[in-house]
Amino acid sequence: MTETNRLAETSEPSGEAPVPRYGAGALADLPSSVLAALGVPDAANVLDLPALPRACVLLVDGLGWQQLRAHPDEAPFLNAMAGRPITAGFPATTVTSLASLGTGAVPGAHGLLGLQVAVPETGRLLNCLLWKDDDADPETFQPVPTVYERAAADGIETAYVSLHQYRRSALSRATARGARYVSAESLGQLVGRIETALRRGDRAYVTAYHADLDATGHRFGVGSRDWRHQLRFVDVLAQEIATVLPPGTALYVTADHGMVDPTERVDADTVPELKEGVALLGGDARARYVYSEPGAHDDVLAAWTAVLGDRAWVVSRERAVADGWFGPMGPGMAERVGDVVAVPHADLAIVASEREPWLERMVGMHGSLVPAEQLVPLLATSRP
Repeated sequence: MTETNRLAETSEPSGEAPVPRYGAGALADLPSSVLAALGVPDAANVLDLPALPRACVLLVDGLGWQQLRAHPDEAPFLNAMAGRPITAGFPATTVTSLASLGTGAVPGAHGLLGLQVAVPETGRLLNCLLWKDDDADPETFQPVPTVYERAAADGIETAYVSLHQYRRSALSRATARGARYVSAESLGQLVGRIETALRRGDRAYVTAYHADLDATGHRFGVGSRDWRHQLRFVDVLAQEIATVLPPGTALYVTADHGMVDPTERVDADTVPELKEGVALLGGDARARYVYSEPGAHDDVLAAWTAVLGDRAWVVSRERAVADGWFGPMGPGMAERVGDVVAVPHADLAIVASEREPWLERMVGMHGSLVPAEQLVPLLATSRP
């Protein structure tokens, strides 16, 4: 894994926004590559993974490539693994990345295009982490078959190992359907249940999700004492999983996004220019979707560009789609994106104190196209 991602070549954005490497080194390429390595016909091995009958993908929420490489003392095992950076996809957030990992599809195809997206023709936002009872059916809203369904159809044992609280969540139904869900409430359980799942059948595809690093970063910040201690536990977790791999198993460690600690905040609920003509505000603090009122699109784009244009990429929906931010769009998916998309590339968060008070408590954030948020590790080890 020696190919250098062009997003890794610079830490300073300039000019056009860098586009995720869909089809050539993005998170969405990992599932199909794993399927190909497991022998599933017609699966594209974009990442050139070795053929083995069992695979475990450990997704560590919030483990960005740059953050990992900056802390070799806290994560010696992970930093010693063979690997390289790949891009998360846009926006660089958990909902979108879990859908890409679960389907092998780019965001534009699976349609989980961020934390909060508009449901066309309803005038409502859908929070894709906290679906309500009257929200869209998750198995319809995310229509792409999952990699677990494809694997099971080829006779492969599948499992998804994570906290019990996510077992029947709408997001799990949208992104992990077809997998046998295995609950694990501690690091020890996570390791033990991964090992058991990998030993079921002659071929196995196991995904494990661990959330604590991301939660710690949001609350205390990337590189904080708390975050560094949590990274040590993640390193031990990966090492313990590697020690229990059955023969013929590959372990891949990756993440859904990196993270930054923006110190400057612009409040879209208190800046008059950012409120005028806006019907809904979606996305997240580092990847905003602005849905304009009828006839106000041009004015909203001009106002958001005037206020934020030196600190963020501010473009129309059509421009973001045409430039490939989401990859190829499936039918009806573009309408879920805001009429204006504002993505900070500077030390900035676009908050909303009235509509989203929870952001006031957050230190670490993510979602943007900058390398610190886009680049995630693809690390590998195996037991032949």
